[in-house]
Parts: sequence; structure tokens; C-alpha cells
Amino acid sequence: MKNTVLTLLLFGITCIANSQNITETSQKSNVEKSTFGIQTGYAGLWIYNEFRLSNQIVLRAELGLNAYDNDDFYPDAGFLFSTAITLEPRWYYNLDRRLSQSKRIDNNSGNFFALKATFHSNDLLIKFGDDARIVDNLAIIPTWGMRRNIGQHFNYEAGIGVGYIHYFAKNSGFTKNRDETAINLHLRIGYRF
Repeated sequence: MKNTVLTLLLFGITCIANSQNITETSQKSNVEKSTFGIQTGYAGLWIYNEFRLSNQIVLRAELGLNAYDNDDFYPDAGFLFSTAITLEPRWYYNLDRRLSQSKRIDNNSGNFFALKATFHSNDLLIKFGDDARIVDNLAIIPTWGMRRNIGQHFNYEAGIGVGYIHYFAKNSGFTKNRDETAINLHLRIGYRF
């Protein structure tokens, strides 16, 4: 009886110690609880915040200025900067592997899959003249990307995706709305606060 109790006690202590080690390892490979920063690239400037939803999933909220070519609906308006509001759930899928290879995962440094939803509105347009107008639109684009750190606060990010964009043209006086294929191709450099 004493041997059985001793064996169960040692087995229980071993299981608790192993589960604690596993928990400590998995906690180290979590995404950041919240990260806030600014990024710039070829086509604009963005402020973002990523909120942790689970160990590998974040919700990225972004407000930015996107370069916008408006020749389809208002050809005289030309090239504009449009305010963009983006919500983007991201799954950082390779944090455990990066951690096991002694690579950095701070500031959510890793590869990700995302579902990027971006809204542009004429009401939020930065106008450089009276003819500056856009048609409100919503783009939903599945995206693959990666983020890497440069030093303590700087990072770069690249992503590519193909999705869908819906133009709310009827609201702007056109006869019908329009749907098209949308492409997300970005290369950004940023600073994390």
C-alpha cells in the first residue's frame, strides 16, 4: 500500500512539473497582449493597435491614409489620399517554431494569415479641391504576411492577398453598385511605441 501511494505521489508530482513546464513554454509563445505602433509604406501612413484574442490570434484595428486612384468613377479627381478604417483578425501561426529555433517573436514577429476588411468613405476623404470625391467602398481580402523586428522598436511587414471589393455607387448617384477583385500587396516599415 505504501509503495502504491508513493508511486502515485511521485507520478502526480511529475505530471504537475511537466504541465507547468508546458504552460511556461506556451506562455512564452503567445502574441503580445496589446501592441501599438505606426507604419509607413509606398501607399500611405497607418496607426495600428493589435489586441490579443487568444495565444496566436489578434484583432488589428488600423486607421490610416491610403493613396487612392479614383479614375473609374470620378476621372477628374485624380490621385487622392483617403482615410481608411481597417479591422483585421490575424493568426500568427509559426510562433512556436520560431521560439524553438531561438528566433524573436516579440512585437508579434512571425508569419500570419489575416482577413483584412477596409472601408473607404467620401465623408472621411482628405480633400485637395472641390472635385475630390470617391465612392464609398468595402474591401475584404484574405492575406498572407510576415512581420520581423529591426532592433528594439522598429519592424517591417510584407503581405499579399486577393479578395473582393464592393463599391456603394448607388449612394453616390450612379445607376448600380459594382463589385471587383481586389489585391492587397503591401510592404511597410514601422515603429512600435
